[in-house]
Amino acid sequence: MIPIRLNLAAHLLDARIAEGLGDRPAVRTSRRTFSYEDVARRSAQYASLLAADDIRPEERVIVALPDGPDFVAALFGILRQGSVVVMVNPDAPADLTRYFFEYTRATAAFVPADRIDRFATEAAATLPRPARLYGVESSELSTRLDAQPTAFAPFDSHRDDPAIWLFSGGTTGRPKAVVQPHRSFVNTTLLYSHGVLGIKADDITIAVPKLFFGYATGANVFFPFSVGASCVLFPERCTPEMLFAQIAEHRPTILINVPTMIQQMVSHADARAQDVSSLRLVTSAGEALPSELHDRWMHTFGVELLDGLGTAEMWHIFISNRPGDIAPGTLGKVVPGFDVKLCDADDHEVADGEIGTLWVKGDSRAIGYWQQMDDTIRAFRGEWYVSGDMLRRNGDGTFTYCGRSDDMLKVSGKWLAPGELENCLLTHPAVREVAVVGVKNPDGLVKPCAFVVVASPSPPSSTSSSAGLAEELQTFARARLEPYKYPREVIFLDALPRTHLGKVDRGALARRGLVVAANAARGGPA
Repeated sequence: MIPIRLNLAAHLLDARIAEGLGDRPAVRTSRRTFSYEDVARRSAQYASLLAADDIRPEERVIVALPDGPDFVAALFGILRQGSVVVMVNPDAPADLTRYFFEYTRATAAFVPADRIDRFATEAAATLPRPARLYGVESSELSTRLDAQPTAFAPFDSHRDDPAIWLFSGGTTGRPKAVVQPHRSFVNTTLLYSHGVLGIKADDITIAVPKLFFGYATGANVFFPFSVGASCVLFPERCTPEMLFAQIAEHRPTILINVPTMIQQMVSHADARAQDVSSLRLVTSAGEALPSELHDRWMHTFGVELLDGLGTAEMWHIFISNRPGDIAPGTLGKVVPGFDVKLCDADDHEVADGEIGTLWVKGDSRAIGYWQQMDDTIRAFRGEWYVSGDMLRRNGDGTFTYCGRSDDMLKVSGKWLAPGELENCLLTHPAVREVAVVGVKNPDGLVKPCAFVVVASPSPPSSTSSSAGLAEELQTFARARLEPYKYPREVIFLDALPRTHLGKVDRGALARRGLVVAANAARGGPA
C-alpha cells in the first residue's frame, strides 16, 4: 500500500538512514564514493538554498547537469523542498533549451557552471520571471551550499502531487511533458525493480543512458536507493571503451542498457577480452531489441539480457523478460501489478497473434500532459493509458513489439511492421544498424525505405558498390520475407539520427527519404 503522504526524498533516501544504512555507499564515482549520509546532507543544503531564495513548493526547477553526485543531491533536494523536478539534457541544442524554459516556466535551474552564460541566454525569455540559474561546481554556489543547514524536513507531499516532469520520447515534433506524481515512482520501484529484477542491497548499478532520461533515473538511482544499494555515475559520454573501463573499475552487478550500445559493445574489436563477470543481469529498453542482437550479446558476453517496454506515461518498465525466463525477440510478460490489453482501431480487444494498440493500467499512470489537454484526453482513458505502441500477444503470454502506430506501413494494401524488416536486414553481415520508414513515391504510394549503417567503418564509397550492396540487401529481404516487405530504397548513412532521448529520429529519416524520392523522380542524385 502506497501511503497517502509521500515524499520521494524521504521514501528513498531518509528511510535508508533511519534503517541504519547511512554509512553504506550510495553513489560511486572515479574520484570518490558518497554515502547515504553524504547525499542526504547535500540534498538538505540544496533544499535550504531553494527555500532561502524563495523558490516555492510546487514550482518547477530544472536539473540540466551531467551525471554525478550533484545531480542526485539536487534531484532529492528539489523533491525534499516540495518543488517539481524537470530533467533536461545539459547538452541539448540552444533552441531546445529555450523551449524547455519557456514551456515549463521553471523558476530555477541547476546547470553546469562552465555553461551558465549559454543557459542564461535561453532562460531570459521565461515567464512569469526569468529562471534563477545556479552554476553547479562554481566557487560561488559551492560556498553558498556549504553555508546551508545539513538538515531539512521533507515537504509534506501528497502521493498524487507532481514530483517529476518527464519528456516524452516521441520521434517527431517538440517533446511534451508527462507530469508524474510521487506514487508512480514508488509503485514501479516495488513492482519491477523488487519483483522482477530482484534488486538487493549488495547490488551496484550502472547505466548507459544519462540520468535526465527517466529509464536511467529509475534504474540507476531510485531502484538502488530503495534497498540501500549503490550506483555508478560518470559524466562523460558513454562509449563502449568508457563503459568497459567503468565496469572494470567498479564491478557493477546490473547494467542498464539500450540496443544501440548493446550493438556497439558486441561489435567492439576487444569485446571478448572484456571482463564483465561482475554483471548478474543487463536490462534493455528505449527501442526494440532484435533477437539477432540478443543472440550476439549472449554469444559474446553470456550475461542474461532482459528486454522490456515502458513509457514516460507509465514512468518505467511494465512488460519485461525475467531472469531465468527469457524469450529472445520478445518483450517478455506483463509485470505483476500492471494490466495490459491490445485493441483494434475500434477499441475492441484483439486475439492472441494479432497486432493491436497497447493499453496499460496500473498505479504508475501519469496525471497527464502539460498544456496538452487534447492529447491527454486521447491517451488517458480512465484507469488506462493508450499508447501508440503496436504489439502482438503470443500464445505463451509474451509480447512482441511491432512498432509505433504512426510507424506502421500500409504497403500493397497490407500492414508492414518496420521492425520485422529491420530484424531481417540485421542478420546480413554487412549491416550494423538499420531503420525502416515509409516514404511516398511519386505516385503517392507509401513504400518501405531502409536507412543502413554498414558494418565496415564507413558506407560504400562508390556509386556502383553502394548500388550493389543495396540490391543485395533487397534480394536478401525478398528471400526471407513476404515479397511486398522488401525495401524499395536502401540509403547508406554514417550514423542514424537520434532524438534528444537517443532514439532513432524516424521523422528526420522520413524527410530524408522524401528528398531522395523527389531527386530520383527527377533523375537526380540521391
